[in-house]
Formats: sequence, structure tokens, C-alpha cells
Amino acid sequence: MASNLPRVMLHADASNFFEYEILPAIRFAHERDGLPDWPARREAWNNWTDALCKDRQISTWQYMNWSQPRCCGD
Repeated sequence: MASNLPRVMLHADASNFFEYEILPAIRFAHERDGLPDWPARREAWNNWTDALCKDRQISTWQYMNWSQPRCCGD
């Protein structure tokens, strides 16, 4: 439950952080041809939110219910 967390991270904040702090590394590693690697982006989002949940930065509910950000494809 989010109320048990010291600070609640919002989906918008997480999406912005992912897009500007994590996605550049994904682009460098997997998109040198200029084409988006949608599976790599989605996997990175899933791995990152899993780590956030395990580190109690987001709740289990958030982890299970958040959609992927637009930068991970539709």
C-alpha cells in the first residue's frame, strides 16, 4: 500500500525520469541504427519499476497497475 511508503512516486514522475535518465542508455545500447527497439524499452521499464518496488519507492499496486510510458510504444 502506498500509504506505507515514506514518499509516493507518481506515474508521471517515474515516466519523466525514465525518459530522460534511463532511456538514453537504452538508445545508446540498442538503437544505434536510429530505430526504436520497443522490446528493449519495455523490458527496461519493467526492470526499473521492479527495482523501484523492491526498494519500496513504489507500492506493489503501482508496480502491478502502472502502464508503460509513451516512449515505450503503444
